[in-house]
Amino acid sequence: MKRLVCLLGSPRKGGNSADMAQALCGSALEAGAQVQTFALNELKYRGCQGCMACKGKAQACVLKDGLTPVLEAVRACDVLVLATPVYFGEVTAQLKGFIDRCYSYLTPDYAFNKEHRTRLSPGKTLCFVIAQGHPREDLFTDIFPRYAYFFNWLGFNHSRLLRACKVYHLGDAKKRAEVLAEACALGRELLATGPAGPADLAPPPGQGS
Repeated sequence: MKRLVCLLGSPRKGGNSADMAQALCGSALEAGAQVQTFALNELKYRGCQGCMACKGKAQACVLKDGLTPVLEAVRACDVLVLATPVYFGEVTAQLKGFIDRCYSYLTPDYAFNKEHRTRLSPGKTLCFVIAQGHPREDLFTDIFPRYAYFFNWLGFNHSRLLRACKVYHLGDAKKRAEVLAEACALGRELLATGPAGPADLAPPPGQGS
């Protein structure tokens, strides 16, 4: 059974990125996945403190807070779903705090040893779910490939994107049948057919970026 972990980065309950992620995760659950979801805004945690303890004797982040079980769950997962709206051309602060703490997954000599950069098992799949209020599909397209690049260092050798533009008000994504259908199809694909080929950092046709 594949283990899927979903992190909701939006501070809004029932936001568009959460609705899209819920459709994806529901489909994956029906396909036989074990699904665990964390709403990051409900947790209390700090960003990376730059203490470098994880590059010494510690094999994991030494901070003990609300993000500790999240980092442990991600370590054990097969598929990681990161859901976020676009805020000022970026992921939310809540999600960025998690991403920075992923520094603890890198080995002490990650910068010089490309063969042993990560403490995570290779072959994991990263799936970004992005809800963008702005209607222009050519804007903010750098978010997904930029983070997929770094997560590849961590052992997420396969990447997928679900992106919707012009979803600004609460409930906008739910009104878009094609967005929900794409989310459900992607959830089934992640579990039924396994990860895509390596170096697949571009979204499938129809995703607008």
